[in-house]
Amino acid sequence: MGIYEKPSAAFLDALEATFGFAPPREPGHDTVDTIRAMRDGAVKAFVSMGGNFVAATPDSEVSEAAMRRCALTVQVSTKLNRSHAITGETAVILPCLGRTDRDLRAGSAQRVSVEDSMGAVHASTGTLAPPAADLPSEVEVVCRIAEALLPGGGGIDWPAYRLDYDLIRDRIEDVVPGFHRFNERLDDPGGFLLPNPPRDSRSFATPSGRARFSANPLDVAEVEPGELLLQTLRSHDQYNTTIYGLDDRYRGISKGRRVVFASPDDLADLGIDDGEVVDLVSRADDGIARRAVGFRVVAYPVSRGSCAAYFPETNVLVPLDSVAVDSQTPTSKSVPVRLVRPEG
Repeated sequence: MGIYEKPSAAFLDALEATFGFAPPREPGHDTVDTIRAMRDGAVKAFVSMGGNFVAATPDSEVSEAAMRRCALTVQVSTKLNRSHAITGETAVILPCLGRTDRDLRAGSAQRVSVEDSMGAVHASTGTLAPPAADLPSEVEVVCRIAEALLPGGGGIDWPAYRLDYDLIRDRIEDVVPGFHRFNERLDDPGGFLLPNPPRDSRSFATPSGRARFSANPLDVAEVEPGELLLQTLRSHDQYNTTIYGLDDRYRGISKGRRVVFASPDDLADLGIDDGEVVDLVSRADDGIARRAVGFRVVAYPVSRGSCAAYFPETNVLVPLDSVAVDSQTPTSKSVPVRLVRPEG
């Protein structure tokens, strides 16, 4: 709730009024700038709440080298993943409960809130036996770190928060618009919808009070002769960087993920056969030729001039500094590559 590298002044004001401290007002780092800062030695400590940062980020070799430059890396995690093997000088793994695990605090079952893709918020209560009786929740880990670091807890009752998550939601209600009666509305069947003024009241937060539409020029990525434009994508048995299986029923792939989909016509032009194993080599615009090795070619009805492969296996091909204007989203859908037969 509120985790953003450029929080608004209104949010920071509400945070200060509710908790009685002055939050920093300078913008922080997004993902790409975090990697750059670690690479350049400006960030010395990295703390992750879940996720698989090294696997999820672009330019895998650069990201891994940046992580290794840190003095301290901390992973708060439910499962082991690739990021736990790429560490700073001192590395700490803090295991915690998953959302599906029972979370009992002072004899009372705790619940968390989750938001779905439609902006609906509902309660989630774990039902599975935890892997260990003394395994803390993410909430407890954060609260205990705060208790240890801040003299007197910084005036905040961290022990109360780690024992009763309802109290946390009461404070969210004080800070974040749209979360009035937070705990009460979690009990509603199906939860509740987040505010959406255009939907709810057909109102728009613009000077005119009316909707504004904009048209942006389309920047078409150009490929050179012999290149294809790579997009990275997920398989059916995958959620973000979590891979649950090696089958992709969407595209008829089984027992493997190192595949590259390409048009049969493009493959014919390139002299590459369906089923052949190739390396993917990105264009070296910055002087670095990035290579993802050992991909089976799959003839597939993708658009001519393009190809597709799964991430995170192909994140190594996405340059760190190749990002969208303003958002800094890595250009994972527009990577010029060549299909090259393996060396040797």
